[in-house]
Amino acid sequence: MSTITKPAATVSAAVRRNKSSRPAWEEEPGSAAKIGKAAVLTMVVIAVLGPLYSIVLTSLSSQATITSAGGMVIVPGEITLDAYRQIISGGVVTRAVLVSVGVTAVGTLLSMVVSVLCAYGLSRPGSFAHTPILFTLLLTMFFSAGMIPAFLLVSGLGLINTYWALILPGAISVFNIIILRGFFMGIDRGILDSARIDGASEWRILFQIVLPMSKAVTAVIALFYGVGYWNAFFNAVLYINDSAMNPLQVVLRSYVLQGVMIPGQIAVGQGAAPSLALQMAVIVVAVVPILMVYPLVQKHFTKGVMIGAVKG
Repeated sequence: MSTITKPAATVSAAVRRNKSSRPAWEEEPGSAAKIGKAAVLTMVVIAVLGPLYSIVLTSLSSQATITSAGGMVIVPGEITLDAYRQIISGGVVTRAVLVSVGVTAVGTLLSMVVSVLCAYGLSRPGSFAHTPILFTLLLTMFFSAGMIPAFLLVSGLGLINTYWALILPGAISVFNIIILRGFFMGIDRGILDSARIDGASEWRILFQIVLPMSKAVTAVIALFYGVGYWNAFFNAVLYINDSAMNPLQVVLRSYVLQGVMIPGQIAVGQGAAPSLALQMAVIVVAVVPILMVYPLVQKHFTKGVMIGAVKG
């Protein structure tokens, strides 16, 4: 009985291919390509982090440092937390943060529940009114009644000057439902049919089989909804009349763009530098919480955001 031995060159080539994550037809990039790619990525990082660095540093700078810098601070000087103390002691920003956190949490939960249930129902062939409901949802992606009918609807439902006016008008995204539906349809039907044969209900199939297999897409969709609720301000401008109910983005718009005086802010006559530090501090408070969420779903983001992409 003879043994077949492979040539050493063939074995070494196979080992090199296994160690490399590149396809066999894609050649190794040269030194110039690697340097160029590194340079481009470095410039992108600087373009993204540079303004954020200046905003954070300005919010932590004293009046003398901002005055000597002539505006936004690039080189660190005297560091102080006076701007953050003033916006917290005023109470307006703190209350707005609590409103935004509550609206984002409740709105994201409500949107995910409705979107998952709708997407799962539409992903099951032969479900009730499958085609009409799907057609109606797709129609809303291209046609909408407009701002005035939406305002009349919210007013007619008695939601003016309530927190529900910040949640319900944008609670559902048809695009997100379509993404969830496409992923649910890609799950092997044999697994679901086996569960039905074993006596599992549709609710049990959804919560114990489908959702655990869909962590990537649900994490990304939840992130999309959360960012949308956190950054939304137009609904508050339209439907909220009580300034105490304004979310953080409306407060940010008032203090940064419109120049409204923050409670506890130093008077303009004593110098404009504290005003700039306070404005930058409000921006930091508005940006940092949502930045802290991204690392939690980053491992799912790449996989989830590619769902529905064209595959070759």
